[in-house]
Amino acid sequence: MNKKIMDEKEFCAAIYSYYEKEGRRFPWRNKTDPWGVMVSEFMLQQTQTDRVIVYWDRFMKKWPDPPSLAKASLEDALKEWNGLGYNRRCYYLKDCARRITKEYNGDVPDKPKQLIALPGIGPYTAGAIPCFAYNHPSVFIETNIRATFLHFFFKDKTGVNDREILPLVGEYMDKENPRKWYWALMDYGTALKKVTPNPNRRSAHYAKQSPFEGSFRQRRGTVVRVLVTQGPADLRQLRERSGIEEKDLYPVLEALGKESLVAEKGGIYCIRKW
Repeated sequence: MNKKIMDEKEFCAAIYSYYEKEGRRFPWRNKTDPWGVMVSEFMLQQTQTDRVIVYWDRFMKKWPDPPSLAKASLEDALKEWNGLGYNRRCYYLKDCARRITKEYNGDVPDKPKQLIALPGIGPYTAGAIPCFAYNHPSVFIETNIRATFLHFFFKDKTGVNDREILPLVGEYMDKENPRKWYWALMDYGTALKKVTPNPNRRSAHYAKQSPFEGSFRQRRGTVVRVLVTQGPADLRQLRERSGIEEKDLYPVLEALGKESLVAEKGGIYCIRKW
């Protein structure tokens, strides 16, 4: 890109000015322990930040490093995760802990290429963990970063693809302190959504989330919660405890079985043993 779309100093000043006055404070930012960062990134996927704090604190006290979580049962991990939703994330995080313990001597990798090979990690998480844990200048995008760049650089454009935004993310990065810069970008994007129409609606990737109430996702979460809190059950017991009709239970149990969260033996369903 030969010509800057916007003056770099002006852009950075706007972002950092907001951050210095209104930047959010979270426990995983106060102590940028690589494992704590990794746990936060898994928990924050599709979950509001304020909801994560209590879970993160409890999880880190119980399993302060990958080897400790690797030794835990999946059932114990899901008990601590209960209420966060998207239980598959917990399974992936535990599997990551196992792999990190075995392949990296318990140390969270510091390179995106290593991280993206681990379970449940995509391009964003593979870039975010090295950045927030090791101050590595990764180039990545998520919803709040996207909102910030759409607001400043694509004010009158719709259907903007991330391929158009990513080069700008790399070009305007504070390479001396990428960790702080990305925190500031995210916080600015979060604030934007409260005072302006959500810029992400102009993204080619924008999709309104379907209602949770009565959804397949809700039924999945209910079944996992019942098995975690009340123990193994047959189909009749599951139906009574969950309030889910039998015809709706079958596809849920099938999906949870394929994802290795739930096991069945002799008609009894339980959380899979690791």
